[in-house]
Amino acid sequence: MIRGAVYFSLVFSVGFILGVIRTLWVVPRVGERAAELLEAPLMLAAIYFAARFITQHFKASSTVDHLYSGVVALILMLTVEFSVVLALQGKSIAEYWAERDPVAGAVYVVMLSIFAVMPWLVSRRRAAV
Repeated sequence: MIRGAVYFSLVFSVGFILGVIRTLWVVPRVGERAAELLEAPLMLAAIYFAARFITQHFKASSTVDHLYSGVVALILMLTVEFSVVLALQGKSIAEYWAERDPVAGAVYVVMLSIFAVMPWLVSRRRAAV
């Protein structure tokens, strides 16, 4: 459980910082879709390095434990996203999804999936070496 919370915290922190930069400086210059798509590779790097950090610093009895960490982190991420963030924006979940750009929204869903499985993927790679 602690591995998932640390993983979530690391990725969420980077995402928060990048989100502020995206919203204040990038969106006005290139638009919402392009800004979100430009942010995705940076988030992918953050996800990878955070997953590597937790697999190196928090030992697990099996690689499945790292998959569990990713799922816990995903649940925490969705909880924050759909409660705190939407409350601050004054939107419902339905409004949130209706307003999402279809391309950027699809990339967001893929990134969430990668976020959930990355600790497991990293731990499997480390176990194979």
